[in-house]
Amino acid sequence: MPILDGAAELAGLPPFDLGRVFTGWGIDPFLFVLLVWVTGLYLLGVWTLRRRGDAWPLGRTVSFVVGGMCLFGFATMSGLGRYDTVLLSVHMVQHMLLAMLVPLFLALGAPVTLALRTLPARPRGWLLALLHSRLAMVLTFAPLTLALFVASPWALYFTGWYDASLRSDYVHEMMHVHLVLVGALFFWPMVGIDPVPGRIAYPFRLLMVFLTLPFHAFLGVTIMGQTELIAGDWYRALPETAGLAWLPDPAADQHLAGGILWGSGDIIGLVFLAVLFTQWVRASMKEAAREDRRLDRLERSGG
Repeated sequence: MPILDGAAELAGLPPFDLGRVFTGWGIDPFLFVLLVWVTGLYLLGVWTLRRRGDAWPLGRTVSFVVGGMCLFGFATMSGLGRYDTVLLSVHMVQHMLLAMLVPLFLALGAPVTLALRTLPARPRGWLLALLHSRLAMVLTFAPLTLALFVASPWALYFTGWYDASLRSDYVHEMMHVHLVLVGALFFWPMVGIDPVPGRIAYPFRLLMVFLTLPFHAFLGVTIMGQTELIAGDWYRALPETAGLAWLPDPAADQHLAGGILWGSGDIIGLVFLAVLFTQWVRASMKEAAREDRRLDRLERSGG
């Protein structure tokens, strides 16, 4: 049976444990270059602002660089990335990091706002035109982003897509990028600070997140309960073709993967709800302060 392109390193992999997550690092060339470029451009923008004397909140930089890009690197190039093609349960941890937490931190880093404040006039004009384009409005339309966010994992695990990602480095890398992009399209207009289209009122944002919670539970329970293995031919052949005799029973590992999806989906969903509620309270306080100032001006002008 053919093994994942360039995966001679799969042969002889030591048994997986928590320590391997932090010691089994490896470089994925494409994702590493992407990480370095995106992080470098963001830090260049921060440096440009600071050089001309403008402020940029430290929390945004930490969120984007550490919570977003470093977490992306951890999910794809730590031991999680090394074992994500041999254990579905490890892949599922990676999936939740890439699809939910990474987009959250990237959105809170406000990279679009940073770009609008630092780009030269012509590129800034192009970015503004893109933000106001029909394409941007469609891609951030709330019902569409919800449908993409909900349907994407079903398409991944119940078509040949996931199996193809195990056998092709290119498909594997694109799957990682896809998870982040779909998560960003869904969460950026809701929790992000950037002036992107598709923003809806806070009550509807909370409703959108609530709608995703049963979806994760249902998908997780479905994966736990089904008798047919996801990418079963691949996982059943690994002990022989890659010499990984220590691998657990694929059915048991799939049951664990479904439980991880179910439990972590609810936990991360609650994190999003907390972020949204905090933003709603702050927005309400700012609106109340603006209204107080307006009333004060009216009172002074009337007097």
